[in-house]
Amino acid sequence: MQADNLFVPDVAEQLYEVLEKYTPWHLAVHQDGGKPRLLSQNDWRTLAPGDLEALMRDATARAGAGFSYVYMCYPMIDAYVQGRDAGHPLHSLTEFLNSEAMLSFARDVSGHEDVVKIDAQATFYRPGDFLTLHDDRDKGQRLAAYTLGFSRNWRPDWGGQLMFHTLSNDIERGFIPRFNTMTLFRVPTLHSVAPVAPYARNPRLSVTGWLRNDPPVK
Repeated sequence: MQADNLFVPDVAEQLYEVLEKYTPWHLAVHQDGGKPRLLSQNDWRTLAPGDLEALMRDATARAGAGFSYVYMCYPMIDAYVQGRDAGHPLHSLTEFLNSEAMLSFARDVSGHEDVVKIDAQATFYRPGDFLTLHDDRDKGQRLAAYTLGFSRNWRPDWGGQLMFHTLSNDIERGFIPRFNTMTLFRVPTLHSVAPVAPYARNPRLSVTGWLRNDPPVK
């Protein structure tokens, strides 16, 4: 399902500004063995010459044979729990997503009465960034996946669509990046994010995560 105008206009505008201008992005790169690697801006500066390019090449090559990704992210839950970036506005969004009002809304919309928390990461897909085919399956703690879109005036030929796939490898449906829109889908569901075109002019910004039934982190 997809719902437009999730936040009142002033809040949506503020969240867009925070994501566009004030978020300390990390580079998320899929590594051999399946473990994600997050590189802060400071991490980039300490890499040996050529190492960053090698990581990007390896992740892109891996995409040709299976699951892989390259995109920018801000790990909202980890930053909040670890007390990083004190006072950052995204901490307020993390609290809102896990408020009883939002959890109740999530239970009603998803049909999962056992939702106990909502995790989150902010994402920024630059030209060339991608997320290949996967279904979000884990040990049963992810009940549904969601995205909160904050992309403005997106053209369909810019790529970046959230695409849903059938078992016969067809595209069942695709959603263009939108502004102030919530998308919710069950887990497991085969999906991917199409690579963003090199000529895309606007940032593909979103907050993504899962509705979960494992105990909240204390």
